[in-house]
Amino acid sequence: MKKIIYEIIKEPLGLIGLTLVSLVILLSFGADLFSPFEPSQINIRDKLQNPSLVHILGTDQLGRDLFSRVLHGGRIALKVALISIFISMIIGIVVGIAASIGKKWLDNFLLFIFDTIRSFPTIMFALAIVTLFGPSLETIIFIVILTQSPIYARIVRTQTLMVINSEYIQAEKVLGINFMRLMVIHIIPNVVGPLFILASMDIPFVIAIEAGLSFLGMGVRPPIPSWGSILNDGYSFIDNSPWPLIAGGLPLIITTIGFTFLGERLRDIIDPKLKKYIN
Repeated sequence: MKKIIYEIIKEPLGLIGLTLVSLVILLSFGADLFSPFEPSQINIRDKLQNPSLVHILGTDQLGRDLFSRVLHGGRIALKVALISIFISMIIGIVVGIAASIGKKWLDNFLLFIFDTIRSFPTIMFALAIVTLFGPSLETIIFIVILTQSPIYARIVRTQTLMVINSEYIQAEKVLGINFMRLMVIHIIPNVVGPLFILASMDIPFVIAIEAGLSFLGMGVRPPIPSWGSILNDGYSFIDNSPWPLIAGGLPLIITTIGFTFLGERLRDIIDPKLKKYIN
């Protein structure tokens, strides 16, 4: 771990990414500690104030402290992203390995399912699901799992086929090594590494989905703070104050830059060959 961290911070790209990601995670999960106000505390007298020593990012149309709302909104965004991507990875590993070692008809059927799900535009698919099941955190997580699992499963399938067909695996099969042992020692470690790299680069995408749905009023429900709902408020009152819009957009930009830079650096360190799958 220390070696990987050293390799990350050795390059400016990795150092910037790791710093921004660490900052976002620390402030989001420590929101209760760092927030000067309750995120839903209304104070009409202080509405649409500019940044000050009391309100670092100013206030919204209801006088709520934007800095506190941004911190708690970050917790919601990371919660959705981490839970949904973790479950997607587990499903992707199981289904991808099943497709690679199963019968040909099973492989073809699973590939058909993957392509069918991925053929729908993500936002349109998300809007359809929200319309059916209603807006909630659980619905957003369900949407991400459905759309991301096929991507991870395809990567796992490809990686597994490469490992299974390699010479050293064929040699171990000839020696009579148990298949489960091959799976645990060789196959799973070779597919988990690339998945973690992809996951780190997918986190901003998942956060953007949550923010986009909340911006449209189909994500997190008020009064729960969300970067998307803060953006929506800022758009509605942009003629009165630009700060709610800045407060909602800035963390999205920082998070996207941080996780993208970190993922790029991890890819270069762990698996440079993965670049052809991402690009």
